[in-house]
Amino acid sequence: MNQFVEFLPVVVFVIAYYLSDIYTATAAIMAAVTLQFIWYLAKREPIPGQAKFIFAMAWIFGGLTLILRDPMFIMWKPTIVNWAMAIALIGSHFFGQDNFVKKLLASQLDLPARVWSKLNFGWASGFTIAGILNLLVAYNFSEEFWVNYKLIGGMGITLLYVVIMVTYLNAGGYITEESMAPKKVSPEDLGKDN
Repeated sequence: MNQFVEFLPVVVFVIAYYLSDIYTATAAIMAAVTLQFIWYLAKREPIPGQAKFIFAMAWIFGGLTLILRDPMFIMWKPTIVNWAMAIALIGSHFFGQDNFVKKLLASQLDLPARVWSKLNFGWASGFTIAGILNLLVAYNFSEEFWVNYKLIGGMGITLLYVVIMVTYLNAGGYITEESMAPKKVSPEDLGKDN
């Protein structure tokens, strides 16, 4: 469910663009990330750091787009977000106890430190490339093409990263039938949510 809520602002942006224009779409994504924030608050869940950052970037770059009537600000937002994620991943390697990829996936995978490091730098490289691709599309194609790229390209690139990661882990023998099997839940674990 959280993945749907996180992807929803992009869908709202694209729909608003096709119903009106880039400025309406910008206001719509700002409203959507605000509703996303309210959704987390209503569920009394901690708001993920990534969601906070995207909220701030949507409001900063969206606000500049609306105030200055220049769509290039909102077009730069995905690049800034991607590059910030790359910097955070690299920073987590050098300044954290565990890198972010390990923190995210350690409950599902047991990997050697060098593999966690490769995955972390792989994702950082991927985010860097995604930021560059966004700018190439924004500056070399039409606004409408960029909007479509934002929806389809963003999902496609993420899916490609996941496929590359799984292929790498599979080739290295890190994914086995045992590691992919659902974890057994004891009766005591079932009562913990009540």
